[in-house]
Amino acid sequence: MNRLMLAGLLSCGISIQALAALPAGTTAPTFKTQASLAGKEFTYDLSKALKKGPVVVYFYPGAFTAGCNIQAHTFAQDMDQFKSAGATVIGVSLDKIETLNAFSADPQYCASKLPVASDADGSIAKNYDLKVMDGRPGMKDSRGIDLDHKFAERTTFIITKDGKIAATVGGVSPADNVAKTLTIVQDIAAGKPVG
Repeated sequence: MNRLMLAGLLSCGISIQALAALPAGTTAPTFKTQASLAGKEFTYDLSKALKKGPVVVYFYPGAFTAGCNIQAHTFAQDMDQFKSAGATVIGVSLDKIETLNAFSADPQYCASKLPVASDADGSIAKNYDLKVMDGRPGMKDSRGIDLDHKFAERTTFIITKDGKIAATVGGVSPADNVAKTLTIVQDIAAGKPVG
């Protein structure tokens, strides 16, 4: 009985967590931060990216971790479809830029198609009302390297050119996160209502 009650409370906590993110219709907080594409660092500016069209800002717990590897790989595979819909994509984690340089260039994950940005102090995630969690001692990434940073919850924001959040995707598997996000971006491109 106690296990059942605990499981129920945890599932409610997860639902509440996903609802804590900034909702649709909210103005997205802009940010500038160090990012990497194909292993090369650059300064990413959300305001500048929005001038070109909708932007997908996806927060993920950490580079070189199981679910995040799948999500990055899926975004990289679908990047041409996002571009065809007029959208750009930026991944954001609390990883150091050095880790993201390797992740962005890795052919199994970002494959030099997907830029990823460093939110090392967690301030960007907090501005989007995402929960930032401590890691567990002894956690290692898929390369066997110690994970020495905090983690933001996996949540994706689709932001329209006017800077408003059109939709938020969270609480689903990494691959489903990408698929749902792509559908929303394609609906926006087609002039369909999001919801």
